[in-house]
Amino acid sequence: MVSVMNKVADPDGAADLYPSRNAGKPSVIGRADPAVYTDPEDASPGPLTRRQLLDYENQGFLVLDAFFGPDDVRALQEELNRLWAGAADSGEETVIREPDSEVVRSIFAVHEGNAMFRQLARDRRLIALAEQLLGSRVYIHQSRVNYKSGFAGKEFYWHSDFETWHVEDGMPRMRAVSFSIALSQNTPANGPLMLIPGSHKHYVACPGETPEDHHKMSLRRQEYGVPDRASLAWLAEQGGGISVSTGAPGTLTLFECNTMHGSNSNISPNPRSNVFLVYNSVENALTAPFGGMKPRPGYIASRDFTALSPLNGP
Repeated sequence: MVSVMNKVADPDGAADLYPSRNAGKPSVIGRADPAVYTDPEDASPGPLTRRQLLDYENQGFLVLDAFFGPDDVRALQEELNRLWAGAADSGEETVIREPDSEVVRSIFAVHEGNAMFRQLARDRRLIALAEQLLGSRVYIHQSRVNYKSGFAGKEFYWHSDFETWHVEDGMPRMRAVSFSIALSQNTPANGPLMLIPGSHKHYVACPGETPEDHHKMSLRRQEYGVPDRASLAWLAEQGGGISVSTGAPGTLTLFECNTMHGSNSNISPNPRSNVFLVYNSVENALTAPFGGMKPRPGYIASRDFTALSPLNGP
């Protein structure tokens, strides 16, 4: 049986509203923060319609087909492939490999070290979306490219990003949004993003204590901050099942920081690659990690809270 706790109000912001990894048993805590920080009924202009804002607020995610055109996609694909080739023999800590092989899994902080992805993170269309959802100016909390190679790309098990960002990075509240930009065809067969509708309304507190330097293991295979099966089954039942984000290159999927998501291993011949950008509100800057450990490195959780100035496009 799943233990569900009511949300707790904390007007002074002094308490930890989302404790996790400090008890023997998992629990589900009601969300204390809004999902959309602007009023869907507000007549002021914004890239998302009232219907889209309400869908995001209710489901915890939104899929925008063909957000990027063929020319933009082609340029981003070429740069992604160039990074892939350069990372094969790299010893950089930003390069993460698959748990059971040396195949490249992810490259972090691409908005800092790569001119094209730095420009992409400042695309005025993306910033406008993030600012509309979060109700403030934004900065990049995390960026990476994910390579789920054909036959070799392993799963990303179910998780809430916010649980990790709160416990291990010190993100105080649920006021961040993740953008996943498809750079390959996403099909049901090649390990696409899976999301549980409505799961962002509930916070799953996970059991166990986080080991020191957990990121060295968790970026390859996460074992702490993993929700229990009963809570996952309950979330899926509440949300009416599981949604799969498929689509052509250029598709943009926006999902709320507490939305439960994951993906299967890719045993198909076809790769599944994407760019991942996390925008956090400048009013939600990181503090000391709520789990009591030292902060993770800046390439995983940026502590440069400077608001982004938009550019014209990627």
